[in-house]
Amino acid sequence: MNIGIYIYDKAEVLDFSGPFEVFSTAERVLITADTFSIFLVSETGGIVSARGSYKVQPHYSFSNHPSIDVLVIVGGVHTRELEKQQVLSWIKEQSKHAQLVASICTGVFLLAEAKVLSSQKVTTHWEDIPDLRTSYPNLEVIENQRWVDEGEVVTSAGISAGIDMSLHLVSKLYSPELAEKTAKQMDYEWTKNT
Repeated sequence: MNIGIYIYDKAEVLDFSGPFEVFSTAERVLITADTFSIFLVSETGGIVSARGSYKVQPHYSFSNHPSIDVLVIVGGVHTRELEKQQVLSWIKEQSKHAQLVASICTGVFLLAEAKVLSSQKVTTHWEDIPDLRTSYPNLEVIENQRWVDEGEVVTSAGISAGIDMSLHLVSKLYSPELAEKTAKQMDYEWTKNT
């Protein structure tokens, strides 16, 4: 299963590093090769300068990545991305073919702008909830929840919530047992929705 994580300049570091760690740890815990293939995708494939000037070399660009089964859109300073028609078109196209689409933090704005979301329940970082409600009034924005699962689309609250959501995705895509073993291997106390 190919897990493609979209990153861009000023992306929040834990938004992509957390899910990457969860899926790569799940792969190690399984001890079976090629269950999850995790990779970072950027628009051009060039080095991305994430938050705090954290330099990241994506694995692929829009033009050369493998097919994506699970598309993860990260948050950060996302406003420039909202203005890039090529980015929005790519997100929309990948979402049509992906088995599952997820966002962390303000990544939900990109899904909404790309019209992947229409009237679903969603969440985002607590600080961005008023802006999300104003910008996309048809969405039902949920507060005080680590993630919201709407079937084919899962959104999470801010930054560290992406780790909790990713463990949920491992549970959903493979098994709850693997998610628990992954959290234990990471020495991470998994916060589940109540």
